[in-house]
Amino acid sequence: MALQGPIPVRFEQVFPHGCFIVGEVEQVKDFDASSKGRTVYAKDKTTGELVWQVAVMDADPTVKAGQKTVAVKILSPVQPVVPAALPGVPFVPVEFDGMTATAYVGQNTGRLAWSIRATAMRAPRTGAAPAKASAGKDVAA
Repeated sequence: MALQGPIPVRFEQVFPHGCFIVGEVEQVKDFDASSKGRTVYAKDKTTGELVWQVAVMDADPTVKAGQKTVAVKILSPVQPVVPAALPGVPFVPVEFDGMTATAYVGQNTGRLAWSIRATAMRAPRTGAAPAKASAGKDVAA
């Protein structure tokens, strides 16, 4: 099969209605390499970059409440900075660049799940229409 490893995806494919930060940016621990009293942080196996994680809420109104919050892992040598909050908005809107999706089977559920990674986090672009997906390029979730 030609598909191996992470599948490149665009932000608009994963979050067509946008998303909002609902947690802190945290460094991901490598539980296999860590020991009692010694914490080791995860690094991406391909790039060697540190792995950070942030919880976001999907703004899609059709997503079930229990599935609205998603963790996005960000590969970066330094802690990514959350975009500035917008006046009068209770949640911080965010977009991600360099996104990939990796399918896996959840250990607890036995269901297909997706690991979402990105290389950068930024404030949403304004004034530009989102790019349209070309035929055959959409990723079904």
